[in-house]
Amino acid sequence: MHRGLIRPALRLAARALVALSAVSTLAWLAASPAAAQTSGPAPAASDYPSKPIRYVVPFSAGGLTDIMARLVGQQLAEEWKKPIVVDNKPGGNANIGADQVAKSPADGYTWLAVTLTHASNVTLFPKLPFSMQKDLVAVARIASSPMLVVVPANSPIKSMKDLAAAAQKARLNAGSSGNGTPPHLTLALFESQTRTNMTHVPYKGGAPSMTDLIGGQLDVVFSNFPESIAYVKGGKLRALAVTTRERHPQLPDVPTVAEAGFPDLIVENWTGLMMPSGTPRPIVEKVTASVGRLLQTDGMRERIVAAGFTPAPQSPPFNEYFNTEVTRWAKLIEEKHIRVE
Repeated sequence: MHRGLIRPALRLAARALVALSAVSTLAWLAASPAAAQTSGPAPAASDYPSKPIRYVVPFSAGGLTDIMARLVGQQLAEEWKKPIVVDNKPGGNANIGADQVAKSPADGYTWLAVTLTHASNVTLFPKLPFSMQKDLVAVARIASSPMLVVVPANSPIKSMKDLAAAAQKARLNAGSSGNGTPPHLTLALFESQTRTNMTHVPYKGGAPSMTDLIGGQLDVVFSNFPESIAYVKGGKLRALAVTTRERHPQLPDVPTVAEAGFPDLIVENWTGLMMPSGTPRPIVEKVTASVGRLLQTDGMRERIVAAGFTPAPQSPPFNEYFNTEVTRWAKLIEEKHIRVE
């Protein structure tokens, strides 16, 4: 053979051998029981986590959601011997952080802390560049806290029925931590049930609304429990009711909304955990089970209650609960024409 043809011929032969070897290897892998047991997502679940996890909290550090995320992250990091790093990404009504996680790799190493805010955002922000229900998967509900209906300590309003009667006689000023926030939604729900309309005064956060309520510029706030409980205990505010089915252990003398005559005013400001859609099911199930088991330990339950929360039940499944919340608040948002500026 001509020397100039030898090298190209050798190259072709080598390529054929590589291709044949690859085909043979794939055929062996497909037929091998051992290979079948070690392929797919199963090893990812058994070895998971094998590197640090990023836990995105779409709110500022030190807030309610941040506290719960750090509690869960710390405990699971100790159990798994792998870091879980909380990354605060506030802004955009909690949509900025959610958007980042929705577009992250679906490998189980990016988590998102979610709240009631995200359920209402589905309706409040219909043109988001991601979908809470399609691009994210619900993993576990962690905890919840009630809303606390509070008025100034010197207010003539002493009960929920007094509040409804006062709102029917005159236009009251009601504050909240912002348009579309859980306090605003709870106010709107009360208005819907009592057929009243108050002047909604949105603030940038709950703290300034508490200041103005104590100062008499506001008549009532349907507040996040941790934001107002210190003022109630300190005698600066009067609590009319908690929006849960059971009384809160930190305020055992304050009635529930059902006891106060408003059984349908149940609102829980919950927090949970989501991951990008497409995350291997075994990983999702492992995290769901781990969080559920963690919430059953006495030490964790005590820390959750001390933070003003109640450990959340794992039934119904979080995805079902989340979708129910989306539907519930969508109806109210449309009825009350709530908009986020």
